[in-house]
Amino acid sequence: MEESPQNDVDAASLEKMGPLESASPQISINEFSCHCCYDILVNPTTLNCGHSFCRHCLALWWASSKKTECPECREKWEGFPKVNILLRDAIEKLFPDAIRMRFEDIQQNNDIVQSLAAFQKFGNDQTPSAPHTGRGNQHRGGGFYSGVLTALTGVAVVLLVYHWSSRESERHLLVHKAVARWTAEEVVLWLEQLGPWASLYRDRFLSERVNGRLLLTLTEEEFSKAPYTIESSSHRRAILMELERVKALGVKPPQNLWEYKAVNPGRSLFLLYALKSSPRLGLLYLYLFDYTDTFLPFIHTICPLQEDGSREDIISKLLDLREPTWKQWREFLIKYSFLPYQLIAEFAWDWLEVHYWTSRFLIVNAMLLSVLELFSFWRIWSRSELKTVPQRMWSHFWKVSTQGLFVAMFWPLIPQFVCNCLFYWALYFNPIINIDLVVKEVRRLETQVL
Repeated sequence: MEESPQNDVDAASLEKMGPLESASPQISINEFSCHCCYDILVNPTTLNCGHSFCRHCLALWWASSKKTECPECREKWEGFPKVNILLRDAIEKLFPDAIRMRFEDIQQNNDIVQSLAAFQKFGNDQTPSAPHTGRGNQHRGGGFYSGVLTALTGVAVVLLVYHWSSRESERHLLVHKAVARWTAEEVVLWLEQLGPWASLYRDRFLSERVNGRLLLTLTEEEFSKAPYTIESSSHRRAILMELERVKALGVKPPQNLWEYKAVNPGRSLFLLYALKSSPRLGLLYLYLFDYTDTFLPFIHTICPLQEDGSREDIISKLLDLREPTWKQWREFLIKYSFLPYQLIAEFAWDWLEVHYWTSRFLIVNAMLLSVLELFSFWRIWSRSELKTVPQRMWSHFWKVSTQGLFVAMFWPLIPQFVCNCLFYWALYFNPIINIDLVVKEVRRLETQVL
């Protein structure tokens, strides 16, 4: 059969047309219109129901109704709606002039700009869902992530049960027992806690059956002679210095976390939460209200002054009540301003030999909190909200101060059981919660980049 001239013309015209035009020769702006503003879609956002709207239209709808549902069919959406990247790119290639004009109009409308900012903040506060990720990625990343959390949770539970089962022994700690009632074994226990060097004299004190009453009568001259024969003058000074503190207090001063908690249950709980939520204010509190007993040992531990290059043990640093030098203050203030959680991590690091697992939980928690603080600063910077920093700091100061005052007022009414639960929860389970928060922040950042 012979083809007609008309068919030849149609074939030639189809060859000249582009692939998109030949497939859809009647594409118009109306086919990509938003069902809210009935104009061309700008940053089209597709909901679970399949309907697409301009992102600013969806933001205006959410701001006015406070409903997480489709403006057309009223079906609730899940998670936080994302821009349909494929549809957006197609529209911008098909109608670049119309999109450019729409962008200019949107940027000049303050109501739209504020609604978009509020809508994005609402999305950032939501738990990021991952329906757009593949099942394989979820299984690969989620399996490892859930395994780590499960392992850490198991360790935390074991530590919690251990400390909870041994909490009755707190009543029998030397911090609660008068020194005059110490037995010979308890005197040796007190001596060994002064540092590894004190174990050299353990057998000498045991052989003489030195109890609390006898310990209070010993002098430096007696320590230097037989049967004690403590030849090192620095060892004798350390023992006598701690002995003077014991005489002044009448009991053993706290020298580790559990002893400090036994003596100061309310303060230890307050400091644990204060250093977690506001480390700068927590350290300022120590400087103003607990300078000698807590702040001085803290700064000598994290900013040691090693004049002769030797490394002091942790107990020696606790007993060091000298005023910090300018070099120590300078190092402390730099870390205090920029890396406050690092101070806590360094302090916990020096306690690894005393509190093996607890120190590790504290170090991990400090690292995670540093990352979360970095994310917070990045969020403020990316949103151009630096001007709001002073107001945020002032609000945070009043919030923490009000909470501290509230706890101080009602502390006598809070059962010890509740305090122990809060203490161990903050100590062992907060790091696990912070791991989850860091993962969510990373995923949120990836979503914003896309």
